[in-house]
This record gives sequence, structure tokens and C-alpha cells, in this order.
Amino acid sequence: MENQPHHKSRFQILLEILLASTKLGFTSFGGPVAHLAYFKDEYIDRRKWLDDKTYTDIIALCQFLPGPASSQVGISIGMLRGGILGGIISWIGFTLPSVIVLIIFAMFYQTFTLEDAGFIHSLKVVAAAIVLHAVIGLGKKMTPDKIRLSIAIVAAFIMLVYPSAWMQIVIIICAGVLGIKLFKDKAESKVTPFSVTISKKTGIISLGILIFGLIALPIITKLTNNPLLNIFDIFFRVGSLVFGGGHVVLPMLEREVVPTGWMLPEQFLAGYGMAQAVPGPLFTFSSYLGTIMEGIGGAVVATVGIFLPSFLLVIAALPFLNELRKHSTFQGILMGVNASVVGILLAAFYDPVIKSSIFDASDFALGVVLFALLNIWKIPAWLIVILGVAGGYIISFIGI
Repeated sequence: MENQPHHKSRFQILLEILLASTKLGFTSFGGPVAHLAYFKDEYIDRRKWLDDKTYTDIIALCQFLPGPASSQVGISIGMLRGGILGGIISWIGFTLPSVIVLIIFAMFYQTFTLEDAGFIHSLKVVAAAIVLHAVIGLGKKMTPDKIRLSIAIVAAFIMLVYPSAWMQIVIIICAGVLGIKLFKDKAESKVTPFSVTISKKTGIISLGILIFGLIALPIITKLTNNPLLNIFDIFFRVGSLVFGGGHVVLPMLEREVVPTGWMLPEQFLAGYGMAQAVPGPLFTFSSYLGTIMEGIGGAVVATVGIFLPSFLLVIAALPFLNELRKHSTFQGILMGVNASVVGILLAAFYDPVIKSSIFDASDFALGVVLFALLNIWKIPAWLIVILGVAGGYIISFIGI
């Protein structure tokens, strides 16, 4: 293992990280689970930057944190390879290709009033199929017993009856507290120690910055009424509090930007559908939203805002991972939170996804076919997008 090479200059190491992560940024289609497979092939099997055990431990850490797990794994590998700057470069390479595509798409959408284009509605149907696939996949993994399934159902019920971003946070907190009581006995007893180079002092400072941002940003935003600062506040808060990765960010962002008048539901779902077509992390959906809200400046602010908590959380958690993973209480919290995430996603599948995408029998038929291709025949998500748009045009052409 050569995660701390001494025979290469600092510049060579950082350049190597940039080239490897950019390659992944252009080719990593298929969502977070697929991203982890791409990372293993490139970083562990081919380049041998880490051994398999260290890689597995990093994945475990990132599953414990809010935010985009696959991006956090990439950031962590970059940090172990090249320090904090290496983590930043790793994130830039992995994220920038899809950021650019989604900004361009948003600009075209606004300039050419694409909401009337047929492929926009097809993208919404695609989003319905992919979100349903995500609900089922997460459900199998995170709700394997009746107790956790019950937590998911209750969470879905509450979100459908009282839909709001703050209610989602309350549900996650309550599920975590329940997890302490219900799942401590299910915790793993043997946990392998994890080796890190970031100091605990740095970790505490990083966590302090995150907490300060969550408290200060809403206050400053209200005092200044600056639109860019407002956007940063929204996306920073979502990036800090959303568990479960890219698909779960959908309802939280929707509650923040649609009811408040930043954009129409059609604009929101069109961008979400397009975000499925590009490689890299689904959180780059924020780049599209930021562009719709406030142009290129909004895109930059939204993208930095939603990913910044990932950096702060990884830096804060790495030095303390050994202690945390030994505690059955921490593992119980995570089990409860994960179960509630399934319910939140199930609620989002109905509103806004189904309500804004399935209008008639042909929409439903196309959605069923796309879901079957995705779930049974394991067609990759980027190809589902192409097939969905093509299917939409065929249905429109033959007049179904």
C-alpha cells in the first residue's frame, strides 16, 4: 500500500490525484454504489493507493455521515493520499464534469423555454423510475426487519401529512433516538482500528466551523437579504443534514426551493431527471438549481454550499472514527436514521415525483418499462435516461 508515497514530489502526487479523479468524473455513471466500484477499480486495484481493508473502513465512515457518501469516499481517499488539498483536488476532478453539463443544461432550459419540450416530461418519468428503484434498494438494505420497516412507514406517513424540510430533520433525529433504544443489541462487537493522519484538534476545529455555519448563516441571511447568501445558506444546511445520499436530497431541496418561489416544480424535476444522465455525484443537481435561481454565480455558490459540509464532516470524523465505531449506541443511532431515510424517500416518490410526472396511462407504461429495465435487467441509469427520452418521443409520435 502506498497511500503516503515518499518518492514523488507534492506536485506529482496532487497532479496524479487530479488526473485519476477527473477520469472518474467523466466515466462514473450509475449512482453511488457504482461509484464505489469505480473507485475500487481505479484507486485500490489499479493504483494501489490503499488496501482493501482501509477502503472498506472509509466507506463505513462515510455511511455514518450526512451528505453524499460516494463523494465523501473520494474526498477521504484524496486526503489520505495528498492531505486536505488532495481531498479538494479529488472532489474537483470527480465533480466538475457533471457540474459543467448541468449548468449548460439549465442555461438552455431557461433560454429556449425547454419546459415545453417533449424530452423534459420524459426526464420526469425517468426520475420516477429511478427514485422507485432507489426506494426498493435502500429498503432492502436499511429496513431488513419489521421494526425498521415500521419506522420507515411512520416516517413516510408523517412526511406526507406534514411535508416540510424541518419535519424531515425532526423525523431523522427521533429515529436516531429510537435507534439507541431498539438496535443497540444488533451492533457489531468487533471493529478493526482505522489509521488516520488528521489530528483531533483539526477535527474539532472543522466541526466547530460546521456548527457555526449552521447557526450563523440563517441569521446573516435574514439581516442582509442577499440572494447569493440565501442560496448558500439553503444548500449548506441541506448538505449538513441530509442522510442517505443523492436521492434523499430530492425532497429536502424541493421543500426549500419550490414552495418559496425560487422555481417551478417542472423546472425542479427536469433538472433532477437530467442529473441522472451525467456521471459523478447526484449532488451536482445543486449546480442546475443554482443556475436556475441566480445564474452562474448561483451555481457556484449552491455547489460549494452543498459539498462544503462533506469536507468539514470528513475532516471532523476521521480522527474520532475508532472511538465512535466501538460504541453500540452510535451504531444504533445509524440504524434508526437509515430506516427513517427509506420512509422519507418513499414520501418523496409520491410528492413531488409521481404527482409531477405520471399524468396518464402512457406515462405509467413508460415508467414501468424503465423501472423493469433498471431493476430486473440492470440497465445503467445513464442508458435509462436515453431510453426514456426516446420512448417518450416514440409514444408521442404514434399518438398513444
